[in-house]
Amino acid sequence: MGKVVSSASVSLDGYMAHPDDSIDLLFDWYESGDVEVPTAVPELTFQLTPESAAYWREWTSGIGALVVGRRLFDITDGWGGRHPLGVPVVVVTHSEPQDWAHPRDRTEFVTDGVAAAVARARELAGPDRNVGVAAGIIAGQCIELGLLDEVAMDLVPVVLGAGRPYFGDAKGPFLLEDPHVVIRGKRATHLVMRVRRERDSTAT
Repeated sequence: MGKVVSSASVSLDGYMAHPDDSIDLLFDWYESGDVEVPTAVPELTFQLTPESAAYWREWTSGIGALVVGRRLFDITDGWGGRHPLGVPVVVVTHSEPQDWAHPRDRTEFVTDGVAAAVARARELAGPDRNVGVAAGIIAGQCIELGLLDEVAMDLVPVVLGAGRPYFGDAKGPFLLEDPHVVIRGKRATHLVMRVRRERDSTAT
């Protein structure tokens, strides 16, 4: 069975966006090399180093569906109905938007919580591909519910000082294994860690 995974570019102090949701410095590594990496959106192509390109291709090839929150959906306008990864998107929301003017064949809305959204995304992804969950509130809810299998970070050498935490307001601690993927790119170090199923029993 595929895994439930999260991934985001993150600052050294744990933020994946500024307080106003802008990302600027965190995404510099997407334009840091000479290898062209196209996406499902024709006008969006990344310029990565060979190391980052190889990592990106392997990581994204395993994703079969995405789960995102309503905030990210609204900020991106639902990627115009087609996410750059080219996979179905399941949006966790309290109410389905009625006036969204884009194709809905690759976007679904789930109103009964993140666990239901992950279950639906698993169906869409199929048995052999992973479900990617958006960093922030959604990843935080998934790790609290024991749904998250792996955490990936594109660790960027910048300190933001404030912003949107990678795991939102999740109440830890949560233990992860040592990274089993460590790849040094330019302006980012790519890390992947498995989530331990047992929370730290010594935490108070």
